[in-house]
Amino acid sequence: MAVLNRLDINTEEESPLAYAEAVRAKSLIEVVEDAVRQGRAMLAFQPVVSSNPSHQVVFYEGLIRIPDQTGRIIPAGHFIEKVEERESGRLIDCLALDMGLRTLSRVPGLKLSVNMSARSIGYSKWMELLIRALRSDATLGERLILEITENSAMLVPELVSKFMADMQKKGVSFAIDDFGSGVTSFRHLKEFRFDILKIDGQFIRGIETNSDNQVLTQALLSIAEHFGMYAVAESVETEVAAHWLSSVGIDCLQGFYFGRPTVNPPWQVNASKTGGAKRT
Repeated sequence: MAVLNRLDINTEEESPLAYAEAVRAKSLIEVVEDAVRQGRAMLAFQPVVSSNPSHQVVFYEGLIRIPDQTGRIIPAGHFIEKVEERESGRLIDCLALDMGLRTLSRVPGLKLSVNMSARSIGYSKWMELLIRALRSDATLGERLILEITENSAMLVPELVSKFMADMQKKGVSFAIDDFGSGVTSFRHLKEFRFDILKIDGQFIRGIETNSDNQVLTQALLSIAEHFGMYAVAESVETEVAAHWLSSVGIDCLQGFYFGRPTVNPPWQVNASKTGGAKRT
């Protein structure tokens, strides 16, 4: 790893603590970018289940996982925003999409969502991966969901809207992720035509006892219903929360109560029992 040059960080008016934080952030970016260049990444899969009593799996979300030099996983929340505007952010999207598409090809019948940034729409390598896969297998589009955060979609709303319309013709579905945490205008929400609205976890955690979160979640649910979108509640952590969300009409549930993200999903475990497992 390159030695940090103190002149790279403006410290004239920063406290020692702020400087230390800046050094740590820069070091983290270097670790992540080194891992990305070497292709050291994997997908962890988390189920999204129906809200009815059977809680059947509707689809899985593929979440990018990047290890440091020791093999320990770096939490995505620690680096995603820091690399969003860098090419490494686009390469992370490429890795996630490539692994997601390969998983869909290996597991017929699986429906999978993969996260992306609106910036990747203009990144040729990412687009080529997507178009090539859709051309090679006509079933992939109908089993692929692309998740875009509310804040990312608003960076280039017109470009996102056109991209979504083109891909939806090929069967691809779209989810607006972490809804309620950003600044989406209702005008753009109408133009986007998302298929799935994922309610941000800040409104879901503790919802069984938090009346404010209950009111806000019901308001977000009404938005999803008005625009014809399936509503998914994120960060569902208890049976009581799951029951309350189901009772008000939430379509699907996602969270630790139903399963933590894992790099050993059921189809891989089942394959290993028959001697045919392949590592994602």
